[in-house]
Amino acid sequence: MTSDSSSAPVEKTQVMAVTDGVGLVFAWEADARIEVRGLGGEVVIEANAEGLRTLARHLLVLAGEGVPDGSHLHLEDSNGLEDGSLGLVLERCDDE
Repeated sequence: MTSDSSSAPVEKTQVMAVTDGVGLVFAWEADARIEVRGLGGEVVIEANAEGLRTLARHLLVLAGEGVPDGSHLHLEDSNGLEDGSLGLVLERCDDE
C-alpha cells in the first residue's frame, strides 16, 4: 500500500465565525456523529464519543472569555448533524 496525502483521514474540520469582531473557531472531530430528534415533549441529542466531544468544544468556544452575548452556532441536518436531524442552535446569552 502506498501513502497518499490525499487519502489520509481527516482529523477534524474547522469553521471560523466572526461575531462583533471576535473570531470563533468551531472544530468537528473526525467521525463525529450527532443526531437531534424530537421525542414527544423532549429533545434527544444522540452522539458517538467524537460527537459528544465536538459538542462540548462548541459549548466551550461559546463560553470563552470575550465572546459577545448573542454569539451562536447553527447546526442542521447535513451541516454538522446527521441527515433527518432537527436543527439545533447553540447560543450564548449572558442576560438574566
